[in-house]
Amino acid sequence: MPGIHPVKVCVKERNRATFYRAFHDYFVTHLPSSSLHPDSRPSGPHHQLPRAASKPHNAREGPSPAPLLGASRDTTVVRIPLRSAKHHFGVSVSRGTRPYNEDSYQAGVIELPAFAKPRPINLTRAPASSPLQAYREGQRKQQEAQEKSDGDGEGTSAESASGDPQVFYFGVFDGHGGSDCSDHLREKLHQSIEDTAILYHLESTLKGAKKEYGQGGKNRDVTGKGAVEDAISDENGPSQMSSDTSNYSSDLPKNLIKSWRETVGGYFKRFKPPALTSPSTDSKPTMITILTHAFLQTDLSFLLAQLRITSADSDNVRSDLPLNANDRLYTPFHFPSSDPQPPKPFKGGSTASVALISTPTPTPFWHPSTPSTLYTAHCGDTRILLCRVSDGAAVPLTTNHHPSSPSESERLRRYAATFVTDSFGEERMSGLANTRAFGDMGSKRMGVSAEPEIRRLDLNPSEYAFMVLVSDGVTGSVADQEIVDVVKEAKTPEVGAREVVGFATEVSAEGDNATALVVRLGGWERRSEGGGGSLGTREAREWKRSEAAGPRGRRN
Repeated sequence: MPGIHPVKVCVKERNRATFYRAFHDYFVTHLPSSSLHPDSRPSGPHHQLPRAASKPHNAREGPSPAPLLGASRDTTVVRIPLRSAKHHFGVSVSRGTRPYNEDSYQAGVIELPAFAKPRPINLTRAPASSPLQAYREGQRKQQEAQEKSDGDGEGTSAESASGDPQVFYFGVFDGHGGSDCSDHLREKLHQSIEDTAILYHLESTLKGAKKEYGQGGKNRDVTGKGAVEDAISDENGPSQMSSDTSNYSSDLPKNLIKSWRETVGGYFKRFKPPALTSPSTDSKPTMITILTHAFLQTDLSFLLAQLRITSADSDNVRSDLPLNANDRLYTPFHFPSSDPQPPKPFKGGSTASVALISTPTPTPFWHPSTPSTLYTAHCGDTRILLCRVSDGAAVPLTTNHHPSSPSESERLRRYAATFVTDSFGEERMSGLANTRAFGDMGSKRMGVSAEPEIRRLDLNPSEYAFMVLVSDGVTGSVADQEIVDVVKEAKTPEVGAREVVGFATEVSAEGDNATALVVRLGGWERRSEGGGGSLGTREAREWKRSEAAGPRGRRN
């Protein structure tokens, strides 16, 4: 472009890309340089000691310390798309016998402070006068200098923009009445979690990461006041957001609850979620507060968008126009109007199950020697399962939010008019099978809420083999243990996800949409050791296949 210096254009485009960041569907890790360039292997001894420091061990100098953790000189930082890492993550989607697919999913890395449990400090070290200790100190200083020289160069270490190890995000969304709500959750829910962490100034749980998240850096500027506010322009900058919200974080839960009470009413007039109203929320915010606020905020933003469409659709002048008012007959050279018939509000909804994994070190969570912390947030009848290595059992982390649940029925009977049992023997409220879901604007006043059920679990190294996220199209016809046993027989998570969806589609009598995500954990290589492997449910699975293929099966 004439008149504009190329460097200025690059800087402007870079700032714009930083502000309007896309979802990171890749992860950053260290790989040996020899795996990228096999012919450029360094010659010489393959240990970390220089020749001058190599000497026989002396017992009087104490035990030999552990090698220096982190990236060595012979490693290279690379980006690997998560959907291409078939040995670490797999996903499969099928629409069944439905004419269209209403399910959706998301997987990648989000910008959040680490919430993992810090690792214990290793007190074993060499004496200060030891050549090995001096060499390690030199390595450590060299790495710190390299990080400072890199500046804000993205992709120079296996860490996030906040300086913490990467936080992985996995989600499955099961829409009903259409795919509008599930698609909205796929694109907006992770952004809402990131923005909420900035507004609450969430702090890292790791030592040395005491700076508040959202005090600058590569974060989008958000305001969040009232019900829904869009991100402002990049010229204002994150520093202005920090000053505007420093005294506002304590009022965030109150304003959100007030917005629900004024917008919806009914059940939400006395709505007081414990995660936002308990006395502990006056102290430092936790991930439970962040996830609860993000779920409710995302649901409210979707609801307000549908209400704006409803108000536009109620325009008497526009409603009186004929259906072909925008057509230009006999004038093909005229372009049609840019505003055709107004869109109709979406009255369906979606369930959601989200899993977030954080590690205390940049080593990924699927490494056999790496501990991690798992948070799950769930509403509806989608499901998250873990496979325990010791006995091979399926460990469910979610429960179905149905009217038949005692806790849900007790919560809603004072507001719901009636509970109806359909022909399949399932209780329904106002025609809905789920008492917690996003959307469903026609049933919000009766208590259909997106308040999530949240669980936290500390994963020891190699304690669990893998994690599975599935929609109700899978769990409706396949038991939890059967899902886990099908994945055990697969060679990779990608094959496991494909086999789970294929088996569910084969034996299902309803032909619902089916989605499965399989995430590898530290004990993947030992997934068939405990509980006899996959033999426990093999007979039951074969019987289901024979019944589905028999003369009374669904396909016949």
